[in-house]
Amino acid sequence: MAAALSCPVLPLASGCSVPVLGLAVQDFLYCSQFFSQVGRHRSRFLHFNYSRLCCVFWLVGGTSHQGGYSHDAVVHAIQNCGIRHIDTAKRYGCESLLQKAIKESGVKREDLWLTTKLWYSDYGYENTKRACLESCERLGVEYLDLFLIHWPDAQVPGRSNREVRAETWRAMEELYEKGLCRSIGVSNFLISHLEQLKEDCVITPHVDQVEYHPFQRPQELVDYCRSRDIVFEGYCPLAKGEALTHPSIVQLAKKYGRTPAQICIRWSIQNGIVTIPKSTKAERIEENCKVFDFTIAEDDVEVLNGLHDGRHVSWDPSLVV
Repeated sequence: MAAALSCPVLPLASGCSVPVLGLAVQDFLYCSQFFSQVGRHRSRFLHFNYSRLCCVFWLVGGTSHQGGYSHDAVVHAIQNCGIRHIDTAKRYGCESLLQKAIKESGVKREDLWLTTKLWYSDYGYENTKRACLESCERLGVEYLDLFLIHWPDAQVPGRSNREVRAETWRAMEELYEKGLCRSIGVSNFLISHLEQLKEDCVITPHVDQVEYHPFQRPQELVDYCRSRDIVFEGYCPLAKGEALTHPSIVQLAKKYGRTPAQICIRWSIQNGIVTIPKSTKAERIEENCKVFDFTIAEDDVEVLNGLHDGRHVSWDPSLVV
């Protein structure tokens, strides 16, 4: 078995430290059932970038672009690549599958960083506490390293999103205080959502996980999080593969003798972002991990920073109040 990847960590306000590189995992076939639901009830999901919704599952999980959970890929990542940071969610439908992969890997629970997420159907005080216990049971663990509210829209008839988010967060705070969650946070929350949470609750989220790649670099949100000791995590680091063929990124890959994927991942990490790429292919996972033995020059970082054009390849939370 390979030793743990020589991967820097970032300290959280919780007192824990998260590896800056992770592998997120989901089951595309399970998620596809959700897509069909969205198609039937599209009016309820107008705040999503509907035409690109599926890519959040393609790009944030331990799968290929063509989909499908890969047990062997997860085991390989842990055993042979030294990955210790695994990111998943109830919505991704593979927490139980992950339990098997983690056990097969032979790595001790305390040596892993496990993140999962709370889906909006489980929002609310009692629902949140129950959902956390159910996720722990599916994963085969007694605690979570990080538990995230997955999306800012609660979709509860007759109640405001702010009200439901606050109630849900109070349960998250309780789970944190009891030690069931070592750290707690949110995903896809913008400044307005974080400001409301600050006014309504006690504990500031330890993490905000948001889409982040060369074409979507929400620097104002990153700066806001840093000013409040919230660690910023980025998903979709390759922009659904769109970044891999951009001329500037291809040129830099040639310059540094690296792949476009490695350039994107290294750029994200150098910008201080906890970065979560994925793949089902052993060689791609190994490639994605080989980003700590080179540095992108500051001038080239600025070139990549300048590619931001505001496009989303995933969820767009800007219309959620």
